[in-house]
Amino acid sequence: MVGLLEIKTARENIAGFVHRTPLLSSQSINSAAAKNLWFKAECFQKTGSFKARGASNKIKTLASQKVSGVITISSGNHGQATAYVAGRLGIPAVIFVPDGTPQPKIDAARAYGAEVITGGDLNNVEPLIEKAFALAAERKLEPIHPFEDPLIIAGQGTLGLEILEDLSDVDIVTVPVGGGGLLAGVAVALKESKPGIKVFGIGPANASSIYISYRSQRMETLHDMPQTIADGIRSPIVSQITLEHTLKYVDDIITVADDEIMYAMNLSWSRLKVVVEPAGASSLAAVISNRVPVPQGAKVVCVFSGGNVDFKKVSKLLAV
Repeated sequence: MVGLLEIKTARENIAGFVHRTPLLSSQSINSAAAKNLWFKAECFQKTGSFKARGASNKIKTLASQKVSGVITISSGNHGQATAYVAGRLGIPAVIFVPDGTPQPKIDAARAYGAEVITGGDLNNVEPLIEKAFALAAERKLEPIHPFEDPLIIAGQGTLGLEILEDLSDVDIVTVPVGGGGLLAGVAVALKESKPGIKVFGIGPANASSIYISYRSQRMETLHDMPQTIADGIRSPIVSQITLEHTLKYVDDIITVADDEIMYAMNLSWSRLKVVVEPAGASSLAAVISNRVPVPQGAKVVCVFSGGNVDFKKVSKLLAV
């Protein structure tokens, strides 16, 4: 299990590779929601998402081992982060991205210097994993798992330390969740520091393995997920390590629909003037749709996990 010490160590390790992102608020959103809300703006993070934290902690640790390269599978943000950190350290990176990955995320990974290989279906993820592992063995590349790694989880957990420094009396934190690395790390940082804080993971309706796994208390794989605007947290699998942390530290996993996410995005863009991607807006969507229990006067932090938006796609939806 990852602990508070590992997260504090990760914070030192990733210094200089990531930003300390701000905690924002909006009186107009608070009035509309009738709640006390703050927003952890990881959309301002390096590469546009929290993923730079975990990737930095993992790949910087590998750099001293003189690896010949790294490889990962990603629907976008983790791939960009892996490409960014590997590029800064002069390490070759290969990114597998499934069909349907937003083109801006693919373009960004290539711009950081990575080789991007497209193809594969998240509804049938096993062949994609097998292909990546085969190439890793052939080229002697080190796999960088998006969430099944203590170093990745510890890196993501540094976000939780910053929340506590900026709002020490926070009551509730909502965290977008796909495979669970961010949720696991943040939950450890918060609960090990202040056990009374409530932590909720927010996933997309009918496309969240961790939602099902949390309830069955065992790993579940989804093979028939619908498409969702929140592609960044559309996840068919969860790992044993993220599930264990979630079961120990997280108060509940909640899912939200695309229309709820779009409404939350619209609020953020129009009221807060912050461009958050659909996956990131899920944390606000769950609160304003009253799916998260919020006592009167409670202080709530919604984690805006990223801001890598496919503007052509999203602008059409926002106009509806």
